Amino acid sequence: MDPTSSYTINTPTAPLRTDERILTAFHPDRPTYWRLNAWLAVVAMAAGMAVLWAIGNPHVWTGAIGGLFAISIRAFYLASDELKQRWDLTNQRLLGPGGRDIALHDIAQVRTLMSMVQIITASGEKHLIKNQADTKAVIARIEDARL
Repeated sequence: MDPTSSYTINTPTAPLRTDERILTAFHPDRPTYWRLNAWLAVVAMAAGMAVLWAIGNPHVWTGAIGGLFAISIRAFYLASDELKQRWDLTNQRLLGPGGRDIALHDIAQVRTLMSMVQIITASGEKHLIKNQADTKAVIARIEDARL
């Protein structure tokens, strides 16, 4: 398989170690992805209108159209990759897309950012498990595995 294919970029590729087993996999939630992008569109629409109002443009409403268009194009373009990303939680590591490999003992903090779970390692690296319907459940699974 081509190492640059969408499959290998969006899914964990690290081989399992001796005595390592997958506890669970975290897959993105499609409705959560679209809901997040709808909120981004609302913010972009308001920001576009605010900028046009601030510079005195008489056609403030075009900022809303521009913001909606920009986020819509972005959401549809990224959906195919964003909705394929998978993270595997094992009894030793958290394995993610793009070759991410985080030892459970190296995780310093796990927290929620909107519909994402942010993993911060002891060395300060940050990783996002995006578009999760229940971020608290994801955090609980990771914390349970760390014990």
